[in-house]
Amino acid sequence: MTNNLDGKVALVTGGTTGIGRETAIAFARAGAKVVVSGRGSERGQETVNLIQKEGGEATFVQTDISQATEVEALITQTVEIYGSLDCALNNAGVEGKLAPITELSEEDLNQVVDINLKGTWFCLKYEIMQMLKQGKGAIVNTSSGYGEVGGANLSPYCASKHGIMGLTKSLALEYAKQGIRINTIAPGPIDTGMPDRGTSSKEVLDNYISTFVPMGRMGTAPEVAEAVIWLCSDAASFVTGTSIAVDGGYLAQ
Repeated sequence: MTNNLDGKVALVTGGTTGIGRETAIAFARAGAKVVVSGRGSERGQETVNLIQKEGGEATFVQTDISQATEVEALITQTVEIYGSLDCALNNAGVEGKLAPITELSEEDLNQVVDINLKGTWFCLKYEIMQMLKQGKGAIVNTSSGYGEVGGANLSPYCASKHGIMGLTKSLALEYAKQGIRINTIAPGPIDTGMPDRGTSSKEVLDNYISTFVPMGRMGTAPEVAEAVIWLCSDAASFVTGTSIAVDGGYLAQ
């Protein structure tokens, strides 16, 4: 079996930058037609242009995944444009404010949970509804190493990512006999700009990486994308309800 996705239709939320963008490109390279979704139309179109320059086929659909009606419309448009929905990466997410819980407001909590957890729930609901019509499909949710462990000053983010792990396991069980596989990726420190937020200098970041990441370096978005493509391919046909850590060994400690 290979990671060939010829003739498949793939959806990537949060496909405007970083892991989402690289995964959208990787889907296209594997032969899929790609719907790129996100809130930023300019950056989303940039992702589409990068795919098209390589000879791939892609479309951008602007979506706020915290709004159920917009997610439902996204899935409808995907099927209207390309005829099906075979693979999905639910990647859209925000880190939120870094602070102790005593300094966080309800608004701070809602901002993270509405996008990371509720938004992923909405995506799963409507993706699964379409895939049930087709009799099969593969979905990958983006969690985090912080979906497995805690992180100081990151309570809303950690809670939302732990929630994604729970959603993945529950729904994988619900649809295991109906041809739909649902898994999670858990990226560790990935060079997308997010991991260095809150660090005082490059020296501090480098020290953190050398101390806490066994491989001694940050990962890259294309490395995460490869895991997603494998999970969505027939090569992973007996894999569901699990999480793959792409973290240089961080969670093995």
